[in-house]
Amino acid sequence: MKRRAFIQNSALLGAGVLASKFSFAETNPSFPVVRTAESKRHFNSKVIEGMIKEFQKNVADKELGWLFNNCLPNTLDTTIYLENKPNRRLTYVITGDIDAMWLRDSSAQVWPYLPFMKKDKNLQDLVLGLINKQSECILIDPYANAFYNDPSKKGEWFSDHTDMKPGLHERKWEIDSLCYPIRLAYHYWKTTNDTTPFDDTWVQAQELIYKTFVEQQRKENLGPYKFERTTARGTDTLQVDGYGYPVNPVGLIVSSFRPSDDCSIFPFLIPSNLFAVVSLRQSAEIMRKVKNKPDVAAKFEALANEVEAAVKQYGIVDHPTHGRVYAFEVDGFGSYLMMDDANVPSLLALPYLGAVDVNDEVYQRTRAFILSEKNPFFFKGSAGEGIGGPHIGRDMIWPMSIIMRAFTSKDDAEIKKCVQMLKNTHGGTGFMHESFHKDDPKKFTRHWFAWTNTLFGELMWKLYKEKPHLLKV
Repeated sequence: MKRRAFIQNSALLGAGVLASKFSFAETNPSFPVVRTAESKRHFNSKVIEGMIKEFQKNVADKELGWLFNNCLPNTLDTTIYLENKPNRRLTYVITGDIDAMWLRDSSAQVWPYLPFMKKDKNLQDLVLGLINKQSECILIDPYANAFYNDPSKKGEWFSDHTDMKPGLHERKWEIDSLCYPIRLAYHYWKTTNDTTPFDDTWVQAQELIYKTFVEQQRKENLGPYKFERTTARGTDTLQVDGYGYPVNPVGLIVSSFRPSDDCSIFPFLIPSNLFAVVSLRQSAEIMRKVKNKPDVAAKFEALANEVEAAVKQYGIVDHPTHGRVYAFEVDGFGSYLMMDDANVPSLLALPYLGAVDVNDEVYQRTRAFILSEKNPFFFKGSAGEGIGGPHIGRDMIWPMSIIMRAFTSKDDAEIKKCVQMLKNTHGGTGFMHESFHKDDPKKFTRHWFAWTNTLFGELMWKLYKEKPHLLKV
């Protein structure tokens, strides 16, 4: 995945926006137009446009209003491709500057729009189409993390040493790739009461998710998945014959790669296993209440219970400073890795995903650890502080981690600090990025990263509705 090109002191080069070079703080009190021109937007929602107007009218901080206008609709403006068939809605959502659809990213990109579907039928249909599209993708290959819309396309990673096939962009096995579509479908249902997505294709996809999770518990054998890439970058391939380092089959699920698309070191990735627990229970509820499949629901719930028990036994360790905390990765033999990565799911983001209670003592101790310099990927500089990861490298902070810090905080001062850091580190572009240098926000990666843009919009709207005093200048 090509995510490592830096833009320094840059004009904004992507997202269909007006290219301009400026220092906002010094010379631009009027805020230049950088959002995609209306005539070039892929999708328009009157409800979302109304939210933007309301926010800008009532939030005195004009820079936040400008950022909200640019970021919240970025997914709709730039990444949506509707491809409806006569009897089936389908939506293809690219990740931004990479023309492929990640199961994870596409789910997260539309997530902030779910509460507004009841007021906008077209928006609801867009999400419905994405759920349908994701089910079809999972049936193509449950081990793939990203897909092309063209089923015949052979992309840049087609030479990977794995069971590649046309239509796959990348085939990195990541637990969360199968969790995010469940999360999206479940909350679509809860928000709309519409059961349209839960057809035979969806049910088959859920059965395949279950089968894949069980295979990757590796109780009987290594399973059908292996992956190697000819690359100079060690985190882009799997060691030990393409299966990764060995695990002790204790009930946890192997995630060969992290949500960052970097390989795991110890293959039981704890944040993703906890995400799987939530997702399996959500799928089980739909199977029981909508599809009348109590036997299927029961086996999903049994797997969730097994993984949860294994996390409690093997995924919580003793830290010399912070006490009992969640490890990032374990192998079931007793080895574990102490860190956190900015991408979601992360240890920091567990309450945001509904995987743990924010007041849980183990989580709170873990949160204190990962937001300290005891976490090797927590960086602090003159521009800001936050979590990064191996995917980009040293001293690069991900805005996503700052946003997750705000989402999971119970401290108004901490939340306000996060808002201020986000406002100060967009590099003069008016958009969020994948990462920025801890001492120089104009040194950043990915000029067009729709997920983080939309996630920023979600946070701003939540604060506007629940804690507007934190958005004051």
